[in-house]
Amino acid sequence: MRYELSKLPLQSLLLPLAAATSALARLDERVGRSPLGAGWLARSHFSEACASLWVDGELIHLEDLVLYDAGMSVRTPTHELTIAHDVLRTRRRILSNPPQWALSIEGLRSLKGRGREGTRNDEAASAPTSGSPSEEGEDDDPLAAHFAAIDAVLARSELLLAEARMAEPQLRRDRDPLVYEPDWDEDERLEEWQAVAQETEGLPPLLRAALLLDAWNFLQVFQHAPWLGRQLPAAFLRQVGATNAHLATINLGLKQIARERRADRDRDTRLKAFLDAISLAAELGLKEHDRLLLAKQQMQHRTAGKRQSSKLPQLIDLVLSTPMVSAGMIAEALCITPQGALKIAAELSLRELTGRGRFRAWGVI
Repeated sequence: MRYELSKLPLQSLLLPLAAATSALARLDERVGRSPLGAGWLARSHFSEACASLWVDGELIHLEDLVLYDAGMSVRTPTHELTIAHDVLRTRRRILSNPPQWALSIEGLRSLKGRGREGTRNDEAASAPTSGSPSEEGEDDDPLAAHFAAIDAVLARSELLLAEARMAEPQLRRDRDPLVYEPDWDEDERLEEWQAVAQETEGLPPLLRAALLLDAWNFLQVFQHAPWLGRQLPAAFLRQVGATNAHLATINLGLKQIARERRADRDRDTRLKAFLDAISLAAELGLKEHDRLLLAKQQMQHRTAGKRQSSKLPQLIDLVLSTPMVSAGMIAEALCITPQGALKIAAELSLRELTGRGRFRAWGVI
């Protein structure tokens, strides 16, 4: 399989490309200079994760994802909820690493779940073993021999684990054919996708991102992680400097595009749909930022005249950084009792979301 890059419709893509580039730059500049940048970014991860499942035809409630991420979900997570949480953690990992990490060989393997191969083998080989000079010189310590034996056992365990990781690619070829297709060579498809990234050098960043997403869908690189292909273009835009203050919410924009356009047989239509999705996502991001800024100004009026030890400013930051908060989340974040959390939430006049007397949650709507 090879993704064809000839006959790109550059003339017909100029207007949507310019509009998407301008909208994305405005949003990135607004988020980068705003005092709400960190809170807006944290909230965007949740919305993007839910939108990713929506694009794949699944429905995930935002509240369930927030509670599951906070470790306060009382129900067994569904398969779709765990996937949404994987999307959430992936976006956080992309932002927590250097811009070039996500599209590197190590980054792709780590995001797929393969981890680093070979590096831990070196770490295990360099681990201290019994009989080292540093330990032999500690004859005065009566527990030195016991500690040395424990270190030797740990070193052997690390070595065995490293050898198992080195043999992981072979184990992956022996996957259950009922779940994994035997002829599906993910490494070869990934190399083909990386070749598309190299061959498109010199094109505008957003057009390259659109081609990367379209090539991922065409090549179907990973069998069970189609959502990862929609996060890598966002990481690419961060790598080339198109977005410095945030990670593009591609799924949130694709959610606003009709499926007929996103999955059209004509590549030109699909590329235009992606560029329109970037524009729509940027517009939604700007509206969300302005809404949160207005909400923050209104809530700050209630902190006037409060003591310096008041927890209200911290609660405002917490509410603006997550789509929903519960009494347990407030109590854990602010180090107060659950009853104190209920009292401080009522004092801030937050919007109650559940409509119940117990197990309530609040948010900025």
